[in-house]
Amino acid sequence: MTHHNETLNPAKREIDLAEMIRVNQAGEYGATRIYAGQRAVMGDTGPEARAIAGMAEQEEVHRAFFDKLMADRGVRPTALQPFWNIAGFGLGAVTALIGPKAAMACTVAVETEIDRHYSDQLEELGDSHPELSTAIAKFRDEELEHKERALAEGAEQAIGYPVMSTVIRMGCRAAIALSKRI
Repeated sequence: MTHHNETLNPAKREIDLAEMIRVNQAGEYGATRIYAGQRAVMGDTGPEARAIAGMAEQEEVHRAFFDKLMADRGVRPTALQPFWNIAGFGLGAVTALIGPKAAMACTVAVETEIDRHYSDQLEELGDSHPELSTAIAKFRDEELEHKERALAEGAEQAIGYPVMSTVIRMGCRAAIALSKRI
């Protein structure tokens, strides 16, 4: 069976690549805003705050990679970026206000969806864009480390964890779908 990308013309493949870069940059930007919101509430002391600071640094590296790729390839950012700025910061601040474990629960929910998203992209890319695939695989592994760290910090003990997780995951899926196109 041929991979579906092989049947697309090169112009369509580039459009798909632009969409992929746009949504990844939007996601990494959103992650930096979530952590900024959490850090604004939690400060820099305590194990959860230190964990968040480390995760936030990695998200900045991921975002910078996609920022550069967008500039190099002339890919427009999502028009929803101003919304993701506020929504991401708000989600981070609200989960941190609930408590450190809720902040960690937010990370687990987001990273669960990002793992799925990046894994799907790696499958779609195959070996067509090795530099991008290598970066996405590395970023996915780091996102999974964030998820594991958040679980170790007690994410599943957060008040209302199942509901919070479901709502945040649904929001992430919607954000991914919207940022691809808009």
